[in-house]
Amino acid sequence: MSQVTTHFRRFIAIGLAVMLSVMFLAATLMVGASTTASLGASIGEAYRKADLVATSAEGVPFTQAAVDAAASSPAVEETYAERSAYVTFQAGDGEQYGKVRTAAPPALEPAVLTSGSMPSGPFDVVIDSKTARHLGLETGSTLELHGPGPVKNAKVTVSGLIQPTNDPFSSSAAQLVASAPVLNAVQDAGTGYSGLQFTIKPGEDTAAAKDYITHRMKAAGAGDTTVETAQEKVTSTVAMLSAGQDQLTLVLLAFAGVAILVSTLVVANTFSVLIAQRTRELALLRCLGAGRSQIRNSVILEALVVGFLSSVLGVAAAVGLMSGLIAWARTQPEQSFATLAVPPSAVIAGLAAGTVLTILAALVPAKAATAVAPLAALRPADEASVSNRRGRLRLALGLLSAAGGASLLAWGSMNVSLPVALLGGAASFIGILLCASLFIPPVVALAGRLASPAGVPGRLAALNAIRNPARTSATAAALLIGVTLVSLMMTGAATARQAFNSTLAENYPVDLAAQTVVDGTTGPLDTDQALTRISALEGVEKAVLLPAVGTLADSPVHALDAADAASVMRDITLQQLRPGVIYLPEDSPAGKATVSTGAGPVALDATVLRTRHVPAFVDSSTIKSAPLPGTAGMMWVKVADTVGADQVLAIQKDIAAALGVPERSVSGAAIERATFNSIIDVLLLVVTGLLGVAVVIALIGVANTLSLSVLERTRENSLLRALGLTKGQLRGMLALEAVLVAGVAAVLGAALGIVYGWLGAQSTLGGVADVVPSVPWLQLAAVFGVAVVAGLLASVLPARRAARLSPVEGLATA
Repeated sequence: MSQVTTHFRRFIAIGLAVMLSVMFLAATLMVGASTTASLGASIGEAYRKADLVATSAEGVPFTQAAVDAAASSPAVEETYAERSAYVTFQAGDGEQYGKVRTAAPPALEPAVLTSGSMPSGPFDVVIDSKTARHLGLETGSTLELHGPGPVKNAKVTVSGLIQPTNDPFSSSAAQLVASAPVLNAVQDAGTGYSGLQFTIKPGEDTAAAKDYITHRMKAAGAGDTTVETAQEKVTSTVAMLSAGQDQLTLVLLAFAGVAILVSTLVVANTFSVLIAQRTRELALLRCLGAGRSQIRNSVILEALVVGFLSSVLGVAAAVGLMSGLIAWARTQPEQSFATLAVPPSAVIAGLAAGTVLTILAALVPAKAATAVAPLAALRPADEASVSNRRGRLRLALGLLSAAGGASLLAWGSMNVSLPVALLGGAASFIGILLCASLFIPPVVALAGRLASPAGVPGRLAALNAIRNPARTSATAAALLIGVTLVSLMMTGAATARQAFNSTLAENYPVDLAAQTVVDGTTGPLDTDQALTRISALEGVEKAVLLPAVGTLADSPVHALDAADAASVMRDITLQQLRPGVIYLPEDSPAGKATVSTGAGPVALDATVLRTRHVPAFVDSSTIKSAPLPGTAGMMWVKVADTVGADQVLAIQKDIAAALGVPERSVSGAAIERATFNSIIDVLLLVVTGLLGVAVVIALIGVANTLSLSVLERTRENSLLRALGLTKGQLRGMLALEAVLVAGVAAVLGAALGIVYGWLGAQSTLGGVADVVPSVPWLQLAAVFGVAVVAGLLASVLPARRAARLSPVEGLATA
C-alpha cells in the first residue's frame, strides 16, 4: 500500500490502460445486449410484449378451436389472437395501401399511441403518424377500407395516431389497428388468425408452458405449430434472413472474443513493462531481508487495488459511452428503435476481467524477480534473441503458433466456420507477438534509414532499435495490437457492409417501379415529359422507361437499354445485360423461353434471378419490335443511398402524380432497403464507436512504454549530453525513435488487420453472400497518421524531462 500511495504516478498509466480495456470489453458485451434489444424493437416489434409467440410452420391461419385450446392453458394469463388483412382506401391524392389488424389486450398491444385514443367503438381505427402526416389525416378523419371482395368494405373513423412501425417487413404499407367488427367487414368469415401471442402467469415455467400449448394446439388440429419466446422468435427471424444461420449472434460472440483477447494482451504488456522496470527495486528489497512471498504478495496487492479501481471506472465509462451512442442514434428519425441494454454479465465480466488480468499480468514479472538470487536480479538480464535459449524457444513457439493458427484461420474462412477462424486468428496473432522482438527491431532499423537526413539524432534513433530490441518490441507491441484491431474492424465492417449491400441488391435490384398505363383508366401520357419530371426529383439518381415489347405466359416482357441498366440496377450482375437472354423473376422455369412479339415469337435463353421484385425483361437489342400497343410500360427509378424512408414516400407520391397513376401502384424496395440499412447502421454505429476506444488503448500503451523507456535510459541520455548532444538533438532523437516505432507498428498492424478483417468476414458471411475484400484506404491512412502523430506526442513529455535533467544529475541516478 505504501508503494501505491507514495508512487501513485507510476500507476496512472497502467490504471488508464486497464480502465480503457475494461471499458472496451464491457461496452462490447453491451453491444450484444443492445443489439438484441434493438432488433426486438424493430424486427420483433409486433411481439415485444409477449412471453410466448405461436406461429404456424406451414403459414396456415389458426382456427378458433386452436386459439381456444391454447388460451385454456393453466399457465396462460393473456392471449392475443391476431387477425389481419390488406386493404385499400382513398386518401391524399389517390388510392392507398395498408394493413389492418385487430387491437390486442393492453398487456400485449405493441402499438404506442401518440395522440387520440385506441379503438373503442366498433368502427374506430388508429393509423401510424407517418402515414397520417403523409396523407393529411388526423383524429376524426373518416376512411372507407376496401377488402379483397367487392362487398368487403368498412367505413371507419380515425380515433388516434400511433408511432410508425420499425419492422422492415411492414414499413412499406400504412399500419392500421381496429376492433374486430372492422376485420369482419373486410374479410371473409372464418378466415382465421395469423398469429398468437401469450403472457405467462408469474411463477409459471416457460418451457413447460411451451410444450403444453404446442400439444394442445396440435390436438385441436393446428398442425405443425412453433411456440417460441419473443427473443427466440427474433433470433429465428434473423436466421431466416441469413439462410437459416444465426450469423448475428456469431458475429457478436466473435467481437466479444476479440475484445477479451486484446484486453488481455494490452493489460499484460503494459503492466509487464511497469513491473519489469522495478525488477532492480524488488531485488534490492530482497537484499534488505524481504522474503519471496512478501515481494510476490505486495505486487499482487498493488495489482488488485489498481485493477479493481480501474475496472470500476472502466465499467462506468462503458455505460456512459453506450448511453451516448444509443441516445444519438435515437435522435435520428429512422433509428428511433435503438435500445440500450446493460446486462449484469457486462458489469461482472468487466470487473472480474480487469482485476484478474491485472493480477496475472503482474504475477509473471514478480515471479521472475523472486525466482533468482537478489544479487543476480540486480544484474541486467540477457534479452531474448536467436543466439540464446530464450530467444530460440520463443521463436519456435511463435512460429508454431503462427503457422498453426494461420492454417485454422484459412480453413475456417474457406469452410465458413467462424469459431474455427476465431481460434486460428487468435493463435496466429499470439504467435506473431511472440516473434515480435525478433523481427520488429530489424524492420525499425531498416525504416531508420529514412531518418538519416536528420543527422546524429536520426542515426542514434535507428541504432537504438537494434541495441535494445526488447524495449523497441515492447513499445511497438502495444500499438501493433491496437492498429491491428482497428484495421481488422474497419476492413471487416467495410467488407461486411459491401456483402450486405450486394445481398440486398440481388433481392431488391430496383428501388421503385411503376406502370405507365393502368387498365386504360388514364388518358394518353407524355412519357418523355413524365421521365423528365421524375428525373428532376430531389433524391432521384436515375429514372428510365421500359416499354413492353412482348409477352410471356400472358405477362408483359419489358426492354431495358444496356446503358440504362448500369445506372438504374442495384445488382452489379445485371448492370451488363447479355443479348439473347430473358431475365425472369425467382421461381420461374429455367431453360428456353419463347416470347410473343409483334413481329412473331422469339426464343431466348432464360436466366432466373434471385428476386421476385422485377418483371421479365430483356436487353433492348434482343427484341427490336415496336412496343405492344395498350400494354403497360414500366418506369424504373433509382434513389440516392442517403434517402430515408420518409423521403421515399414523398418520391413515391411525386412519381404517381407524374405518371397519373394511384400511389399504391408505385412499388419497389426502396422503403425496405432504407429500413434494413437503418438497422445495419445502428449495429455498425455502436461497433464503430468502440474503434475509438481501441485506438486510445493502443496509444496509452505506447505512451506507457515510451515513458518507461526514457526513465530506464536516464544515465544513457545523460552520458550522450555529456559527450556533446544538445537538448534539441536529444528531443529530436527520442521523437524520431517514437515516430519510427509507431510508423512500423502502424504499417504492420494495418496489413495484419486487412487480412484478418477479410478472412473474418468470409468466415462469417461466406455462406450467405459473396464476400469481396473491401479495404477502406482513407480510414486506414487516417489510422496511420494518428498512430505516427500519437507516437510523436507520446515522446514529448519524456523527452522534455530527459532534456531538463543536467548530465551530472543524470549520471548520478542509481
